[in-house]
Amino acid sequence: MSVGEAEGPHPKRSGGGRALAVPSGSLSPADGVKGRRGSSTTGDGRARLLAFWVNNFASQDWLVIGYLVALLGALAVGRGHDRGGCAWHVLADLVSYVIVLALVRLPVLPWGSAASSLIYRLAVLGAVLASFFQLREILPAVSPWAEDARIYALDLRVFGFEPCLWMDRFVSRRTTEWFAFFYFFYFLILTVHILPMLLIERDTRLLGSFSVGALLVFLTAHLVYMAVPGWGPYWYLRASFGHPLVGGTFWRLVREAVEAGGAQKDIFPSLHTAAPTFLAIFSFGHRNRAPFKYTWGPMAFFATQIIIATMFLRWHYLLDVVAGVILAVAAFLFARRIAYWEHGKRERLGLQASWMPLVYPWERRHGA
Repeated sequence: MSVGEAEGPHPKRSGGGRALAVPSGSLSPADGVKGRRGSSTTGDGRARLLAFWVNNFASQDWLVIGYLVALLGALAVGRGHDRGGCAWHVLADLVSYVIVLALVRLPVLPWGSAASSLIYRLAVLGAVLASFFQLREILPAVSPWAEDARIYALDLRVFGFEPCLWMDRFVSRRTTEWFAFFYFFYFLILTVHILPMLLIERDTRLLGSFSVGALLVFLTAHLVYMAVPGWGPYWYLRASFGHPLVGGTFWRLVREAVEAGGAQKDIFPSLHTAAPTFLAIFSFGHRNRAPFKYTWGPMAFFATQIIIATMFLRWHYLLDVVAGVILAVAAFLFARRIAYWEHGKRERLGLQASWMPLVYPWERRHGA
């Protein structure tokens, strides 16, 4: 039975599985919809229903909503073309996510059902992916200029050199293909971490820490792209390289992927640095449990090779990489604090878990 069924409020389950008594005076959706016996829905009932709904929003919900609202704000004050068309796409993303929150957080769908759990988890992932693929149009609509000259000048002033120029002497078909292999497998690394977390992981506190950290990494980077747009050394410093990048299969795949799905002026901070670094730190921080006790070493190695590849393949300046490392470390530290604080708060107040447990139908039958 869901929270909104006729028997009214009943003990809820937290992410850890412990039953929680609903505090006296707490509100179920039925209270807001039905109002008092014999009366229709009142303004007060609707207000209480809205309060119940919003109170159950989790950290990841506020992050996604805040991010999409920020995109709309940036488009409203941007200086490029087709801002209206981009705004409609982002608004569609926002409305779609809010509809899912209505289905899950009220809840219209039964709380804890496999359907509501899957819809919600895929909605969080879908909101991030949709906005990423829209950045190709959003970035020039908001920021039609490029900051390559300033980034390069700051690199020389702070660090005294630019790694992609220094590594030009080592460019060959073999080295290009080596780093292209790791650069391309960035996408596989994301997949093998994110999908099992969303579709398999049962520890909702661990999922909360991971999801908040990952969202902080990706959503922060997407917003900063608009403030510091740039094409990268491959374009700005193209006349300074003495050796063309020529590789085999993986170099071709990298170029095709960037040309087909890349956001283009998305260099600062480097997500190819921030995301693998976050995953490596997260894996190391949880190395006392499977699968991270087996994967943290290979993940750390892959992360270092991807970071070098971002500069060797001339996609990023050193400043982009440093910003990516800082973002990853900050996201890991903040996410862990936020997730554990939120878990305790929700248990204390009897709110829905930030992530509902995902139990598939065949697992319920097996358990019964």
